[in-house]
Amino acid sequence: MMKKIVFFAAIAATLASCGGGTQEPTAKTGTDTVTGPTPNPGSFADTIDGKPVQLYTLQNGPLKATLTNYGGRLVSLSVPDSSGKSVDVVDGFDSVAQYRRARSAYFGALIGRYGNRIGKGQFKLGGKPFQIPVNNGPNALHGGTRGFDDYVWDGDKKNDSTLELKFLSRDGDMGFPGNLSVKVTYTLQSNGLKIEYNATTDAKTVCNLTNHAYWNLNGAGNGTILRHKLQIYGTGYTPVDSGLIPTGTIDPVKGTPFDFTQPTAIGDRINQDNVQLKNGKGYDHNWVIGDGKPSGTLRHAATFRADQTGIVMDIYTMEPGLQFYSGNFMDGALAMKYGKTNAHRSAFAAETQHFPDSPNEPQWPSTELDPGKTYHTVTVYQFSIRK
Repeated sequence: MMKKIVFFAAIAATLASCGGGTQEPTAKTGTDTVTGPTPNPGSFADTIDGKPVQLYTLQNGPLKATLTNYGGRLVSLSVPDSSGKSVDVVDGFDSVAQYRRARSAYFGALIGRYGNRIGKGQFKLGGKPFQIPVNNGPNALHGGTRGFDDYVWDGDKKNDSTLELKFLSRDGDMGFPGNLSVKVTYTLQSNGLKIEYNATTDAKTVCNLTNHAYWNLNGAGNGTILRHKLQIYGTGYTPVDSGLIPTGTIDPVKGTPFDFTQPTAIGDRINQDNVQLKNGKGYDHNWVIGDGKPSGTLRHAATFRADQTGIVMDIYTMEPGLQFYSGNFMDGALAMKYGKTNAHRSAFAAETQHFPDSPNEPQWPSTELDPGKTYHTVTVYQFSIRK
C-alpha cells in the first residue's frame, strides 16, 4: 500500500527549497499539472446592489486560497502535489463578471437558504404552505431563482488564514419565512479548508447551507475526473425520480453503481444501464453518511484520490448527507481559468448537507430552525498526498 503523507512542515519546507514559497507558479496545459497565479483583485472589483465586491487571499503554510464576497465563493485553492508543485484544485473563473454570467452553475458559491432541491418549491411549516420560485424544471434548487450565491456578503478578514462572511436573508426572501442572519467562516488550515456555518432566525423557517465548489484534484480544468478514485463512508443513498427529487426511501448501495464503500474510480460504472444513473445523467445523488443523523462532531464522509497529482482530499462533516455530482451537465461552453473550459465531467461537486427535499420528508433529519436556536455545522476539506 502506498504511503499517505499529510501536508505539514515537511511539505512547506520542500516548497520553500524549490522556490514555491516566493514565486508565483505559471499556468500549464495539456496533461501537465494546472497551476497559476493568484487571481487579479482588479477583476473582482465591482459593485452589486450598492455593495462593493472584493477578492480575499488566505495563506497558511503551503496552502493558499482566494475567495470573493460575491456569493461567498471559493475562487481558488492551491495545494502541493506529490512533487511539491502548487496545484489549484478548484474550478472557476478569472473575474466576478464571469461568475455572474455563469451564476446558475454555482461555481464555488455558498448555497442557501436551502441547498439542493425542494419538490415543486413547496413545503409546509406549522401547517402553513410556502412557495419557493422554481428554477430547476418544476422544482426549486439551491434557494430559488436568487439564492445566497447571487448576493454580496459582508466580508471581514480576521487574520491571514480566516475570512468571516455575513449575510441577512430577509423575511419573505424567495418565499422563505423569517429574517435569517447567517455567518460563514472560512479558515485555511495548514492542511485543509474549514467552513463553519452559523445562522439564527426570528421566525420558524428551514435552513440547509452548503458550499458548491467544483473540484479537480489534477488541477482546475485539467482533464476528466472519471479516473479519480472515490470512497464514501456510508452504506445508503436517497434514490430520486426523473426530476431528481428523492422518492423518500433510503436504499442500500451494495450491489449497485452507488457502492463506493471501497475506493473505486468515478467512471468505472457511471455508464451502466441503471435507472438512477439515467435520472441523474450520471451521479447527482445524496449519500447517507454514517447513521444518517446530524453529528455534534466531525466524521469522515468521503475520500477523493487524484490519478495524476497524488493529491488526496478527505471530507469531514457534521452533516448527515453528501451530494456527489459528477459534472454531468458540464458542456465545454464556458471559458474558465487557465484557458480551460467546463468540459464534460472535468470537475465534481461534493456538497455536505441535509437530505434534499427534507421539508417534505418528515422521517428524515429536520431542516427546521426555530427562533432562539442556532444552526451550526462544520465541514473540513483536508488534503494530503499519496506517492
